[in-house]
Amino acid sequence: MDILQSFLLGLLQGLTEFLPISSSGHLALGEYFLGVESETGLTFEIVVHFGTLCSILIYYRKLLWSLIKSGAEYIVAPKQKASDPQVKLIGYILLSMIPAMIVGFTLKDKVEGIFASPLLVSVMLIVTGGILFLTKFAHQNEGRVTLGKSILIGLAQAFAMIPGISRSGSTISTALYLGVKREDAANFSFLMVIPVIGGAMLLEVLDLIEIGIENVAVLNLVVGFVTAFVSGYFALKYLIIILKKKGFHYFAYYCWAVGAFGLVYFWG
Repeated sequence: MDILQSFLLGLLQGLTEFLPISSSGHLALGEYFLGVESETGLTFEIVVHFGTLCSILIYYRKLLWSLIKSGAEYIVAPKQKASDPQVKLIGYILLSMIPAMIVGFTLKDKVEGIFASPLLVSVMLIVTGGILFLTKFAHQNEGRVTLGKSILIGLAQAFAMIPGISRSGSTISTALYLGVKREDAANFSFLMVIPVIGGAMLLEVLDLIEIGIENVAVLNLVVGFVTAFVSGYFALKYLIIILKKKGFHYFAYYCWAVGAFGLVYFWG
C-alpha cells in the first residue's frame, strides 16, 4: 500500500462512515479497484476506523461530557436522576447497541463471508438506496427516541453489518420512519455507533493478533488516520446540515448509481 492508496482509502472511510452510502461497501470496492489485499488492509482498517471514532468523539465532545456527568450522578443518586432525559438517553444507547454486538461477536465472519463478493456489495448498495429514498415519504414530527424506538433502531444497525448496507443510512432512516426529529435521529445514530465501532475495532484487533501484524509503513497509517479523522469530522458536520434541510433521500441516487455500475462491471 502506497501513500496515495492510504490517502484515498482514508478519505473513503471518513466520508462513507457518516454519509449514508455504506463505508463497508465502499472500502470493499475501493480495496478491489486499488489492488489492496485484505491481509494488508487489516491493520489499515483498524487505524482508519479509529480515525472516524475520534472524529465522533471530538464532534460530540460537549454532549458526551454531559452524558458522562449525568451517568456518574445517576450512579451516586439513582432515585433523584432516574427521570433525567440524559440518563434515559444513555440507557437507550446501551439498549440499541445490543443487537449489533450480538451479530458482531457471533455472525460477523459469516455475514462478511457471504457478502464478500463485490457483486453482492453492489446489490446491497442498491438496497441502501431504496432505504434512503423511502425517507422522502416519512411523516415528520417532533418525536423523541423512546425505549421501543431505540430497540428498532438497534435492529437496523445490526442489519447494516451486511457490507453495502449503510449503518447511518439504516439507523437514521428507521428513526425518521418512526417520527423522530431529524436532528435527534442523527445525534442518536452517531452516539449509538461509538460502542459499536469500538467493538468492531476489538474484533479486528483480535483478528490481527491471530494472523500476526503485517509490515505496513507507519507513514501510510498516519496518512490514513489523519485523512479519515478530518474527512469524517466534516462529513458528520455537513450530513446533519443536509438532514435538517430534508435532503437525506438524495443520497439514494448516488447509491443506485454506484450499485448499478457495480452490477454491470462485476456481472458474470
